[in-house]
Amino acid sequence: MTDEETGIHEGIAYGGAGEKLRAAREAAGLTLEQVSAETRIPERHLAVIDSGDFDALPARTYAVGFSRSYAKVVGLDPREITDEVRAELGHSRPAQQQRAATFEPGDPARVPSRGLAFFAIFAILLLLVGGFMFYRAYFAPGSGPAPLVADETQIAGATPGAAVVAVPTPQPTGPVVFTARGEAWVRFYNADGDVLMENVMNEGDTYTVPADANEPQLRTGRPDLLDITVGGRSLPRLAEDDQVMSDIPVNAEALLARNEGAMQTPAPTGTAGGATPTSAAPAPAVPAGRTTN
Repeated sequence: MTDEETGIHEGIAYGGAGEKLRAAREAAGLTLEQVSAETRIPERHLAVIDSGDFDALPARTYAVGFSRSYAKVVGLDPREITDEVRAELGHSRPAQQQRAATFEPGDPARVPSRGLAFFAIFAILLLLVGGFMFYRAYFAPGSGPAPLVADETQIAGATPGAAVVAVPTPQPTGPVVFTARGEAWVRFYNADGDVLMENVMNEGDTYTVPADANEPQLRTGRPDLLDITVGGRSLPRLAEDDQVMSDIPVNAEALLARNEGAMQTPAPTGTAGGATPTSAAPAPAVPAGRTTN
């Protein structure tokens, strides 16, 4: 080693940036632990800087950045110290091609802590979730999943053989009128047994049941020849064949209820030969001179 090189190393060792930083720290009465707490630089790196061995640090940028922070704490000029550090690094590595520093770490005290970084991430996630809920509530209502239970009306309509519920319709009111389609003997009477009308009605004859009659009833042997209307609405005949029928209520409510019951109840099965069982009641006594039907 030449005398010139020896003089350079001696100058670095005894008058370099590391020695100035150590001397300023001791003059300020600070320990390496205190400087580490202020700068957040590990004590082992501060000891390396005090010794002037900047090559032992992880990289050139760390050597410059740590020295700058160290100088601020002990009251030295950060620019002067960093210039000396760069010069010493250049002398210690003359054969190495130095890359231009594109980034030098700043003051470590200004670097956000890990807790602050986690809090920032949590806040961002919270904002994203809140924005999504706001969008669904105000801009896309009803976009959630379909209900698990279908509408009962839809289920009933889609099920084969489902019972059809009859919707009640307003019942007509008005007079009850019987119209004969042929010769038919009739007797109309009330609940007290008082006869309202008894006669043989011919084709086209009509009889209007008194509106104030007390539970009017009918006895006839030809219900198949009597057309019935209630308030102008036609109702089915009491029977479709000749048979004796007695004590048949013929007020409007009873006839309408009879009609609804006939619509909901299946027709009875006929006997052999198609004959329909007839009432066992005896035939009515016909006044003299009248022909039974």
